[in-house]
Amino acid sequence: MISISLQNIFLLTVGAALAAPVALRAAQKPDVPTPQPEVVSREPHPSPQTNPAPGAPVRLTLRDALNLARKNDPTYHAALTEAGIARGDRAQSRDALLPGVNFDTSTLYTQTNAKGTRYIANNAAHEYVSQGNVHQVFDLASFSSYRRSAALAAAAKARAEVASRGLVVTVVQNYFAVAATEQKLSVARRTAEEGERFFELTHNLEKGGEVAHSDVIKAELQVQDRRRQLQEAQLALLNARLDLAVLLFPDFNDNFELADDLHASVPLLPRGEFEAQAAHENPDIRAALSAVQAAGQDVNSARAGYLPSVSLDYWYGIDAERYATYTATPEGKQLKNLGASAMATLNLPLWNWGATQSRVRQAEMKRDQAKLELSFAQRKLLAEMRSVYSEAETSLNELAGLQRSAELAADSLRLTTLRYRNGEATVLEVVDAQTTFSQANAAYQDGALRYRIALANLQTLTGVFTTP
Repeated sequence: MISISLQNIFLLTVGAALAAPVALRAAQKPDVPTPQPEVVSREPHPSPQTNPAPGAPVRLTLRDALNLARKNDPTYHAALTEAGIARGDRAQSRDALLPGVNFDTSTLYTQTNAKGTRYIANNAAHEYVSQGNVHQVFDLASFSSYRRSAALAAAAKARAEVASRGLVVTVVQNYFAVAATEQKLSVARRTAEEGERFFELTHNLEKGGEVAHSDVIKAELQVQDRRRQLQEAQLALLNARLDLAVLLFPDFNDNFELADDLHASVPLLPRGEFEAQAAHENPDIRAALSAVQAAGQDVNSARAGYLPSVSLDYWYGIDAERYATYTATPEGKQLKNLGASAMATLNLPLWNWGATQSRVRQAEMKRDQAKLELSFAQRKLLAEMRSVYSEAETSLNELAGLQRSAELAADSLRLTTLRYRNGEATVLEVVDAQTTFSQANAAYQDGALRYRIALANLQTLTGVFTTP
């Protein structure tokens, strides 16, 4: 059996062989794009909330909805998983540049004859090998592979940030869609009640001989229409709440209420500040730039097929006829079986029928395509910056007018109904005022939702998320 001294000597040898490469690894600075900060929030962290009573609805702020979506959305987690796998690939390719240490033990038995062993490739009838091996390869392809994996890891991280920002848009859209449909349902109930009261008014006036029966028919038609609109509004709210519940809760909990106001005042960034934030380290641009870097390293790796490579091996242990540290000679002496050997191999590529040249052409084609995609992403960013900001600016400018229209429509409905009661307006005027009131309020809710979504789209470019 191997004595304890053999183990100690082997460990000391391996440690000395690894000392220099580990120091080189610590001093090495890989060509990895600088990690970017996560999405910045200008909202203070919410105070911890107490658990709601059993059966009570969960009160959700927009920030709570975002946190739940990040925990439960599979698409977002798929992007995080891809980024984590890419980081693992980078670590593995980095470790492949360092020496590998292995220890193996084997026994060879060879059939003998009168002259010795029958197989001349073996050294003795009984041969025992127990040794450690330090192996190191130096070639351009390994270094290019590491730099490629580092660039791909940076690209995966940028795509994860894109997914995070896209998730914000989805949550904002679904969250405030529920708020908007709740407001629309409230307006639908009010218009349905107004329709019922107007129908009762026309019926009473007909009994007094003040209006014709045609007014009652028109009022009843309007009542039926408002009832249908109320049912559609209830269905729209149900669907909106279900969409949000599927996005947020793993147990499909639809017993919740919204805390943030759809019509709360949220300022719009000045154009100059927005453009500065959007142009600084945009994740789409970072992903495209990292793809170009990875494609460039593919070209270097393919070109490495023209260059020589060097491999170094160092063995320490025993390779003897006995599985022991020492072997006794016929003269009674002790021969030490422990020993070392080293080998350096130079590999010179000479001819492979043009395979290397073909791989280089393929890599160059991929690199050119990556550069084209980077240029397209830069142009697309400029177009999105103008379009998204203009969308937010336009929706904000229209919002005040939509609010005023809703207020005027409500006042017009009230005055027109009073004029009809006094015999100064026709039934068509009242019906028209009711329709205008319903449409103006729906447009106001849609305008507020449009502005919220526009702000969320701004966040996909700036990475700065704000809530009231």
